[in-house]
Amino acid sequence: METNFKNLTEEMLAFIEESPTAFHAAANVEKILEDAGFLSEQKRENGPAPGGRCLFVQNGSAVIAVKIPEGRPEGFRIVASHSDSPCFKLKESPEIRVEGSYTKLNAEKYGGMLLNTWLDRPLSLAGRAFLKDPQSGKIVSRLVNFRADMLIIPNVAIHFNREANEGQKLNPQTDLLPLFSTDQELTVKELCARQLGVSAEEILGSDLYVYNRDKGRILGADRSLIGSPRLDDLQCAYAALRGFLEADCSRSIGVYALFDNEEVGSGTKQGADSTLLSDVLDILGEGLGLWNNSLEKRRFLQNSFLLSADNGHAVHPNHPEKSDPTNRPRLNGGVVLKFQGSQRYTTDGYSASVVRDVCRAHGIPVQDFANRSDIPGGSTLGNISTSHVSIPSADVGLAQLAMHSAFETAGAKDTEALAQLVRWLLQD
Repeated sequence: METNFKNLTEEMLAFIEESPTAFHAAANVEKILEDAGFLSEQKRENGPAPGGRCLFVQNGSAVIAVKIPEGRPEGFRIVASHSDSPCFKLKESPEIRVEGSYTKLNAEKYGGMLLNTWLDRPLSLAGRAFLKDPQSGKIVSRLVNFRADMLIIPNVAIHFNREANEGQKLNPQTDLLPLFSTDQELTVKELCARQLGVSAEEILGSDLYVYNRDKGRILGADRSLIGSPRLDDLQCAYAALRGFLEADCSRSIGVYALFDNEEVGSGTKQGADSTLLSDVLDILGEGLGLWNNSLEKRRFLQNSFLLSADNGHAVHPNHPEKSDPTNRPRLNGGVVLKFQGSQRYTTDGYSASVVRDVCRAHGIPVQDFANRSDIPGGSTLGNISTSHVSIPSADVGLAQLAMHSAFETAGAKDTEALAQLVRWLLQD
């Protein structure tokens, strides 16, 4: 792993830079998969077949890819991550004119953000816009990314807020609206239209998000750290994708799932709390004749496994007391197995044993995470997905600092560890 981690880390940071929104992340994943020979539903003439490579896309922000072995498979081996990250989403008609001098944009929080980290940073807009195709008459989606330092959320000077360093509660409606322009006539829709080469009237709708323009980079005196926007969860998404592509799925059906909207509860048609995964597995089961009745389906699913990959918390160098006394992941400590008695993480004794067995067999570093008993933790994809598809599951991730900040920190070597776990879990 020592020879591979630097290249993979640099590739991952480049992927994140090109993925400012869930739509861009899904499009980039889709392109990588298509280049590797995966065929989408629209391009496939027939249903799933032995040896096939299938691709399913939902809402332009969720992707499921499938590798089917030539022989009869023993079960599904699934790895799941998510495409979205906490940020600001523009509201409809976002322009707000101020003092006859400024235009700021009306935006709202998306997900659980560390709000103060968005102040005084170069920001931009990206997302998608909808147009009516003149030939087909259908409404189509077009990606938008301005790739320019076009927004900033300015702090209030210390002279006007002497208590700022004593602790300040930020109000999203009054303190966190990004400054857009000193041109009172300029609108976001007009800029979208220019980029797409259409008139503003042709844009029927949009989903636009504010993103941090800071570039991801390798950090630390020993170059052992990485800093980047959206490490949660694009670090896992990219590592899982690379492991999935490298896996020789000759015994089980390999499944790569990238869901959207995890940061707001997953309760959408493209989220883990939808029927998307179960729909795809049913398509495979029926198309490949994997089962003839519900009992055979249950047996097939019980011989399957789901790995939910979403970043976890490393011990903080300034606040080690926030971590559990005995389950304390560190940066560059490898894959993190996540446990919680309430089962908001799905790892149990059996699924932890499966993961540890693979890691031990292939020299992959692994460590454990649990919250302090007096600090409630968050949930992720595993327990949501398995509420729809009843299969054994483990929650894993990579250790990071400043989760949900506009700029997060992680270990430079850990991406490779997760990629190798996914590869060998799907292959063994």
